This record gives sequence, structure tokens and C-alpha cells, in this order.
Amino acid sequence: MKRERIWNCEDPGQRMIWAATTTEALRVLEGKWKIIIICQLFAAKGPLRFSELERLVTGVNQKMLIQQLRQLESDGIVARTVYPQVPPRVEYSLSDIGIALGPAMEALIDWAEEKRRIMATKSEAE
Repeated sequence: MKRERIWNCEDPGQRMIWAATTTEALRVLEGKWKIIIICQLFAAKGPLRFSELERLVTGVNQKMLIQQLRQLESDGIVARTVYPQVPPRVEYSLSDIGIALGPAMEALIDWAEEKRRIMATKSEAE
């Protein structure tokens, strides 16, 4: 159950903890392709093979996609499943921790859309 956050905390130590945890979260998500990979996995609503991800993440090269997937896997966001067959089949999906990003991703999308709307309105007014 999500608890209500009280933002008017007067404790500077608590504010430093929030800053550190936010920095940690952003470090996990930083990189040109990670958010796109996560969005594609959310949209797929199921596992994707490497070749499918490569096709869906437009503009990424194979080396970078592998690197980003490995980082997301090591941070617990993505689960990698290897099927013992020839040729080997590898699928990627969101882990439970990755799925837990859903509300945060939705909030970021809402914020970005609102920012675009405000900036467009502002530039129209000028």
C-alpha cells in the first residue's frame, strides 16, 4: 500500500535522504535508451525477444542495446530468460521491480505532456 508523502518536512537530513534516493533512481534510468526499452516492455505486456526489441527501439545499435539491457538487468528492472534450444532464444521482460515503475512512468509521461502543453501555450502567447 502506498503511503502519503509529507513534503513539508523541516528535517534537512530527510531532504538529503530524498535527494539521494532520487539520484539513485535516476542513475538506474539514465541513458538514451533505457526509458525507451522500459516503455516498449510495458507496451508489449509480455516478454520480447532481443530481435523484437532491436526493431522496436529505433536507432539503437546492437552493442548499445545489449549494454543497456545488461545494466537494466543488473539493476533488477529487466528479467532475462534464456531458453536452451538451438539457436538460443532469449526473452526480456520487466521484473517485479520494473513493473513497480509503472506509476512513476505514468507520472513522468503526464508531467511531460503537461509541460509541452504549457510551453506551447506560452510560446503562442508571445
